[in-house]
Amino acid sequence: MDEDAPADSADSDTIQWRRDASTSRTVRLLWSLGVGTFFAAIVIIAVWRVYDLAAQTGNGSIAVAFFAALAATILALIASSNTERHLEALTRRLPVGSPSGDALERVMNAVTGTVVMIGVIGTLMAIGRFVSRRELLGELGAGPFTGLAALLIPIALVALVLASFLRSVGTLDREERAIYLYDPDQRVDLEVIEGVSSRRFGDATILKLEYAEPDGQYVAGPRRIVVPPAVAQELQSLVEYR
Repeated sequence: MDEDAPADSADSDTIQWRRDASTSRTVRLLWSLGVGTFFAAIVIIAVWRVYDLAAQTGNGSIAVAFFAALAATILALIASSNTERHLEALTRRLPVGSPSGDALERVMNAVTGTVVMIGVIGTLMAIGRFVSRRELLGELGAGPFTGLAALLIPIALVALVLASFLRSVGTLDREERAIYLYDPDQRVDLEVIEGVSSRRFGDATILKLEYAEPDGQYVAGPRRIVVPPAVAQELQSLVEYR
């Protein structure tokens, strides 16, 4: 289901939506790059360590050939139109199951993000090494480039936080005048909402909910929710024209 086209019909009193890595380009991109950055850092450190140990025993070229073959296999799986079938063939004799459906999609998103970020981090490190050897930046050496590579880690953490915030699954019930949110489960009664303000963010709308406080009593509930633009318009109209 695409979040830009929530499940609804002309005679239906409910609008359902689902925003996650499988339906939202923004969530998928943020999650892939966030997870991919952490995996890329781990892979680069592990590969460099293995290569260093292999080089000390005179087997550096074998290690390079192995990692090149592994990288080619991964890239071929990413580019393949039958990834699931190829994974089944590769894991048939292994004591692990092959991912499928949503699990396979998450794995491929993570792998794609990892490959991209390995390229980014590797490029920064290679440029830094080149600049340092040629002394192009004087005493700075490779510092600016290694600093940029290190800065990608907190940026990845921010990307994961944003992906989690922009993730949303729920139902807007016109008849009951309520919003049902899932994971975690919450029910928001529109009768206690005094106002709604919105801000568009990519393929999503962030709604800020203003709750009534009868007799100064605090009303529990989410203050901000993320929904598709169509759901945001419907919700605002229900609150404004009740």
